[in-house]
Amino acid sequence: MTPREIVSELDRYIVGQHDAKRAVAIALRNRWRRQNVAPELRDEIAPKNILMIGPTGVGKTEIARRLAKLAQAPFVKVEASRYTEVGYVGRDVESMIRDLAEISIKMVRDEERERVKVKAKEGAEERLLDILYPASPGKTRRPAAMSTDGAIQVAAGGPDAHGETREKLRKLLRDGYLNDREVEIETSAPATPMLEVLTPQGMEDMGANMKDLLSQIMPKKSRTRKVKVPEALELLAQEEAARLVDMENVAREAIARAEQSGIVFIDEIDKIAGRESAHGPDVSREGVQRDLLPIVEGSTVNTKYGTVRTDHILFVASGAFHTSKPSDLIPEFQGRFPIRVELSALVQADFIRILTEPENALTKQYVALLATEKVRIGFSADAIAALAEIAAEVNARSENIGARRLHTVLERLLEDLSFNAPEMAGQEIPIDAAYVHQRLDPIVRNEDLSRYIL
Repeated sequence: MTPREIVSELDRYIVGQHDAKRAVAIALRNRWRRQNVAPELRDEIAPKNILMIGPTGVGKTEIARRLAKLAQAPFVKVEASRYTEVGYVGRDVESMIRDLAEISIKMVRDEERERVKVKAKEGAEERLLDILYPASPGKTRRPAAMSTDGAIQVAAGGPDAHGETREKLRKLLRDGYLNDREVEIETSAPATPMLEVLTPQGMEDMGANMKDLLSQIMPKKSRTRKVKVPEALELLAQEEAARLVDMENVAREAIARAEQSGIVFIDEIDKIAGRESAHGPDVSREGVQRDLLPIVEGSTVNTKYGTVRTDHILFVASGAFHTSKPSDLIPEFQGRFPIRVELSALVQADFIRILTEPENALTKQYVALLATEKVRIGFSADAIAALAEIAAEVNARSENIGARRLHTVLERLLEDLSFNAPEMAGQEIPIDAAYVHQRLDPIVRNEDLSRYIL
C-alpha cells in the first residue's frame, strides 16, 4: 500500500491526527522500500522509530494497532511503567521481544494450519469414518476419489460391500445427515506438569522452557469424549493440522518475520522520563531507559524459539507528557526516536465525528448489540451533538481522558435500556437530545457525582 492508501485506511477508524497517520504510513512504506534495496545496503537501513506526543484517548494506541493489522505484522503493546532496571524487582525489558516472538509464532502457526486445512479435514474425515464404520478384520480401506464436479467415486479394483457402504456413509457425512449423531473419539493432549519455576530477573522464560521440557518427557494423555459428529470432525481436524505443521519451519519463519516486520508499541514512555534521583538510582525511570537503549538500537535477545535481532524492529513510543517533556529523556534515548509527531486534544466537533464516521463507531456498536435482543434504537443528530457536548464538558471539568469519555457517557446513557432489553423485544426506541439530557443532566450538573460516575 502507498502512504496515501495507508492514511485512507486509517481514516476509516481514527478521526483526525493527520500528522501521526502520515508518519506511520511513511514508516510502513519504508519497510517495503527496504526489502527492494540491494542486499549489500539493505541491512544498513534502520527503521525510523516514532515518538507520539499527546494526551490520553486521542488515538495513539489505535493508530499503532491498526498499522500492524494493515501490515499483517507481529505487534505487541507494552507499558513502559511495568519495567525496571535489571537486578531489581519488575519485568525485564527483553521480555517485550520475547512477547513479540510468541505473537509471531502464533501468527505463522495459524497461517500454516490454514494452509493445510483441506488436507487436515480429509484426514479427520477418514478417522471419523473409521469410528463410524470400522474396517473388517484383515481388510484395508480404499481411498475415495472425488471428480471435478464433486461426485464421489469409488477407487477402481472391484467394488465390495464394505467400500460401497463406506462411500455412502461419507456422502451422508458431507451432506450433514449425521450431524445429530454422537460418537466417541479419543483425543490426545500434552501432559502439562503443575509446576511453577521461580526464576531470577532477566530469565522469565526459563519457567516456560522447563514446562516444555517436562511435557516432552512425560507421556501424553489421551481422553475419550462423546460429542456430536460436527464437533468430532473439528477436533480431529485440529489434531491432523497439528501433525501436518512443521514447527521447526514455523519457528524459523516467525523469527524472521519478527525481526524484519515486527512492531513494538511502548506506551506511557513519559512515565520513565525524569531527572536523576538525588536519593539513589532511579531504577524505574533512567534505569529502564538505559536498558531499553540496546534493544531499540539493535541487539540480540534470546527466546525459547531462538535468537531475535532487534535491528529492524520498528519501535513506536507514546506518552502524554503532562508532568514531563521529551527532553527529560536521556539524550541517547531521545536520539533513537528521530520522528516526533504531536497529536492534538479532542474537542466537541471531534466527538461528533467519532460517534458517527468510523466503521466501528460506538453508536453502531450499541445499535448492533441491542439488535440481538430485537430492540431497535436509533441516534438522532441532536442526540449525537448532546452526547459530544456532555463528554467535552466532563473532560474539561475533570480529567481529560479524550475519546474514552464517550464509552463512559454512552454506557451510562443506555444502562437501563441494556438491562431491560430482554423484556422489550420488538420495540423501537429513538434516542434524541431530550432522552440524553433526561438521563445524563442530573449527573453532569452534580459536579461531585460526575467525577465518580462520568
